[in-house]
Amino acid sequence: MRVHLIIVDWKGWYKMSIKLKICPESGFLRVGATGEFSLEEAKRSFLEMLEAVARCKVKKVLFDGRTITGEPETIERFYYGEFAAQAVVEFSDRGVSRATRFAYLLKEPVLDPRRFGETVAVNRGMLVRTFDDLEYALGWLGITPANKPDAGEGK
Repeated sequence: MRVHLIIVDWKGWYKMSIKLKICPESGFLRVGATGEFSLEEAKRSFLEMLEAVARCKVKKVLFDGRTITGEPETIERFYYGEFAAQAVVEFSDRGVSRATRFAYLLKEPVLDPRRFGETVAVNRGMLVRTFDDLEYALGWLGITPANKPDAGEGK
C-alpha cells in the first residue's frame, strides 16, 4: 500500500544533478535515483533520504540508483561511506534507527566491484550492502514478493 509519493528535484545555488523519487511502501522505503554522480550530490541525496526515513519511520531502504551515471574515484567512495555511516548516527536523535538496513542497487562503474564504499560504511557501523541484482537486494532486506517494487522501474 503506497502512502504517498515524494519527488525531490532541488534547484539551488549550485548544480544539483541527482533527483530522488521516494516511495514509502509497506515496511520499507523505495528510493529511485537518477542523474550524475558527484560526492556533494550523493551526500545531499543521502540526507534527503534520511529525512524520509525519519518521517516514514522505516528500518529498510531500497535505493535504486541503476540509472546514476559517473565514475566515482576511490577517495570519493571512501568519503561517501564515511559520511553515510556518520549521518545515520547523527539522525538517530530524529528517529532513524542505527539498525536501518540500506540496500543499494547500482550498476558499474557507479557500483564498485570491490565494494570499497560499502566496506568503509560497514566498518563504521552502518548496515548497508550494494547489489547489481534486484532479487538479491530484496532478499537481503527481507522484503517479500507482495512488497516487491516493479522490476522495470529505475532501469
